[in-house]
Amino acid sequence: MTDPRSALARTPAGKLRGRGLGIPFDGVPGENNAITDVAGVAVGYTTLIDGDGALEIGRGPVRTGVTAILPRGRVELATPVFAGSHSLNGNGEMTGQLWIEEAGRMDGPIVLTNTLSVGTAVAATVAWTLRQPGHEDVRSVNAVVGETNDGFLNDIRGFHVKAEDVWAAIDAARGGPVAEGSVGAGTGTRLFAWKGGIGTSSRVLPESLGGFTVGALVQTNFGGILTVDGAPVGELLGQYAFKDQLENAPPGGGDASAPGDGSCMIVLATDAPLSPRNLERLARRAELGLARTGSFVSNGTGDFIIAFSTANLVGDGDTPTRVVGEEVRNRAMSPLFLAAVEAVEEAVYNSLTAATSVIGRDGNVAEAIPIDRLAEILAAQNDRKP
Repeated sequence: MTDPRSALARTPAGKLRGRGLGIPFDGVPGENNAITDVAGVAVGYTTLIDGDGALEIGRGPVRTGVTAILPRGRVELATPVFAGSHSLNGNGEMTGQLWIEEAGRMDGPIVLTNTLSVGTAVAATVAWTLRQPGHEDVRSVNAVVGETNDGFLNDIRGFHVKAEDVWAAIDAARGGPVAEGSVGAGTGTRLFAWKGGIGTSSRVLPESLGGFTVGALVQTNFGGILTVDGAPVGELLGQYAFKDQLENAPPGGGDASAPGDGSCMIVLATDAPLSPRNLERLARRAELGLARTGSFVSNGTGDFIIAFSTANLVGDGDTPTRVVGEEVRNRAMSPLFLAAVEAVEEAVYNSLTAATSVIGRDGNVAEAIPIDRLAEILAAQNDRKP
């Protein structure tokens, strides 16, 4: 049983994480059970909350933000990383993905925000990159920005995310414990009809399987049928996709487009020396972690995954034309695949249990999942096990 006072069980703000509820996760987490357990990775936030009451475009209420991930932290800002990506369903945006697929590398930070703020975040990330030391002669920047749509709670058409907010999130990036729930780019998101947000987790492989660390960070904003440790939590709590259609089915059927729609951004980090090809393979496994939680990847969802490795230095510029480095063999990838699946699954649950209720535009409400009822369901599920 995880110590309920530890960083594995609670967020820096004291919110419960999945382990704090006694969910019996597989695998061994890192010290912080976060993407920052991969040495050098840093995470920062800007959370924007302002106004209440009825929606007035451009004036709020504001329920949004920015999350920034620095693959090499502040020590090696100018050093690229090998990367791979995967689009599970493409109703969304992750800029820079084509260059990742083409070149197998990524430069600079990863920035997450809301759908209509992608343009602002790209411009801000480019500007930030150009003013970094050593970038005086840079003429091209492929900024990596991902998004989910927080328009249910946020005045998304008001374009409240500004360049300064992106810069603040990047400048705030640190290692160590990571805030979760209704923070940063997860401020206005929803998950399985409850409040979602930012979640993170990690897995450390035993030395016999390589001793590598895999970390995941998710921005959750999707639907489905919530399942935890095999328990049909969504059904038992009366919140699941197509509930209204199934319980109040009109003659001839009705609209089945909205209940499962939504998106998820997933960032995977590892210190395993992986090639871009195997990083893409790792990214594809993240979808299995989503499936474990009850996502079925609906027609309207935008699910994007980016995976990077901090292990090898990527040669460029005046460096030698040959890149020399280690690479994990294909036959040794399976433990890393499993670690990614487990970390993504737990990160999704952490984004849910750590989230707080949020009232947004037009009085729309995203309630936090009832922790007491969830704990009861999990306890009953555990009692039923042999």
